[in-house]
Amino acid sequence: MRRSDKEITDQSLLDEIMKKAQVCRLAVSYQDMPYIIPMNFGYADRVLYFHSAPVGLKLLILKENPQACFEVEIDAQLLPSEEGCEWTMRYQSVVGFGEVEFIDDLVEKREGIKIIMEQYSKDNIQPTDAKLAGITLFKLKVNTMTGKKSGY
Repeated sequence: MRRSDKEITDQSLLDEIMKKAQVCRLAVSYQDMPYIIPMNFGYADRVLYFHSAPVGLKLLILKENPQACFEVEIDAQLLPSEEGCEWTMRYQSVVGFGEVEFIDDLVEKREGIKIIMEQYSKDNIQPTDAKLAGITLFKLKVNTMTGKKSGY
């Protein structure tokens, strides 16, 4: 990272940002073209969990090439200035890379959905087995992740 004064290297701070984030942008490569999808997600122990309908372009891409990149940010705030080129943003973000694995086992699916739900609510809402069977669940195991903060 060019500006080491903005870099976040402490894993506990990276985890905190990941747990506070509401949207994860998942980036994949499709026929040598980038493809990015904003998604709901859950995060625990350097693993991101995602759910999806059983068919769609992102699933076709991930089955062909499971390598992915992700980005989240929190506390984004525009910081205007009197000078046009001096406007900036305040934020904390995490970018990482990993490999996607699909989850078929019902017990593991239930745990993944629980982690996703905990990202957004403290309520213990459990889907039925029929609902779990009707969704696709996948996880991204993080290989590397870096953080950046600006305006702090």
